[in-house]
Amino acid sequence: MKIAMIGTGYVGLVSGVCLSDFGHEVVCVDRDAEKIARLERGEVPIYEPGLDRLMAHNVEGGRLRFTRDLAQALEGAEAVFIAVGTPTRRGDGHADLSYVMAAAEEIARAAPDGVVIVTKSTVPVGTNRRVREVVAAANPALDFDVASNPEFLREGAAIDDFMKPDRVVVGVESERAARVMSEIYRPLYLREFPIVVTDLESAEMIKYAANAFLAAKITFINEIAALCERVGADVREVSKGMGLDNRIGNKFLHAGPGFGGSCFPKDTRALARIGQEHGMALQITEAVIKINEEVKRRMVEKLLDLCGGSFNGRTVAVLGVTFKPETDDMREAPALTIVPALVGGGARVRVTDPQGRREGEALLPGVDWQDDPYAAAEGADLLVILTEWNEFRALDLSDIAGRMATPRLADLRNVYSADAARDAGFTAYAAVGRRGFGE
Repeated sequence: MKIAMIGTGYVGLVSGVCLSDFGHEVVCVDRDAEKIARLERGEVPIYEPGLDRLMAHNVEGGRLRFTRDLAQALEGAEAVFIAVGTPTRRGDGHADLSYVMAAAEEIARAAPDGVVIVTKSTVPVGTNRRVREVVAAANPALDFDVASNPEFLREGAAIDDFMKPDRVVVGVESERAARVMSEIYRPLYLREFPIVVTDLESAEMIKYAANAFLAAKITFINEIAALCERVGADVREVSKGMGLDNRIGNKFLHAGPGFGGSCFPKDTRALARIGQEHGMALQITEAVIKINEEVKRRMVEKLLDLCGGSFNGRTVAVLGVTFKPETDDMREAPALTIVPALVGGGARVRVTDPQGRREGEALLPGVDWQDDPYAAAEGADLLVILTEWNEFRALDLSDIAGRMATPRLADLRNVYSADAARDAGFTAYAAVGRRGFGE
């Protein structure tokens, strides 16, 4: 089947590459001439493990190509996916659908009869019906269907998530749309991965409800972590005990400096806004948004305590600034709250991150980028583990402590225990939801 994919951002590029690996002929479309040129040279504009090799394999096999010409991409296409950005709209917290609707209008002018227009972008409930209206208004003669196919890709594990999904969600209203979507995902049907076929509104809601629930789970354990610090409990033991209950599960019960990334912050805000527009306050979701920001600020206070109440004149080494490991994405990352607070307080901040520098140089002015943790720790007064990259999980803590002017450790990802820090020579240690020690 020939498929057009509009948008070569994270969702569009990963989806397009993986669909081509299913054996479909996929043309990825983007207005950005520089991005298309890079893709045609075989360069992947985002960091996602394994994506470069998979892309090259399918380009070489003739199943995948890139273009700026939407009309050319739509020639003979049975399905066209809209995978453009839906950022939070400034001022009201709603998802900005301007890129989605612009794509719908362009499709209307160039699509062949019988095409199924599939929304892959994360969009509020009712968007697919709006897409139908926009396309019909722009080209009343076009014979088409719409479908909702929300993505559930974790950055750093996106290829596995696409190829071995927990489920695929498809919202349709016609037999033709159902048939086309079934053919697109036939390799997954054959391997008996769950395919949830439902109506448009339910498909749209599943995406938001799932992300909001996971965000709530993270926020819950972060609140429990704060209480653990007050009562002397260890949040890792608490999480373990909770997670062994099959009704709860152990995923997303890792205390830390708050959630970030391209999905949870944006989607929780959008879901809260949807509730408000329909006269129903989603109080849990609204609390999750509020508490997550408070968690990030609480991390700043933790660092301030380790520095004796002032960052001024201190040298702080920060390990990791992306919102999670195995990605270069810094959207809504805790680092964007914590590092500016350090710099604003007068600290000299050194940063190291395996993939974060490309975005981080613009987003974190006033910091000194280092190649590795050991160089960053040289002469530092505080070491902060902010992202749990594998490179930071087996550090020689004794070496690190020996390089520092005052060996203090803030492990905001609970990678190392208090005993390990003390044995390595650190004189002060703080984690999240665990006992620390001071000088």
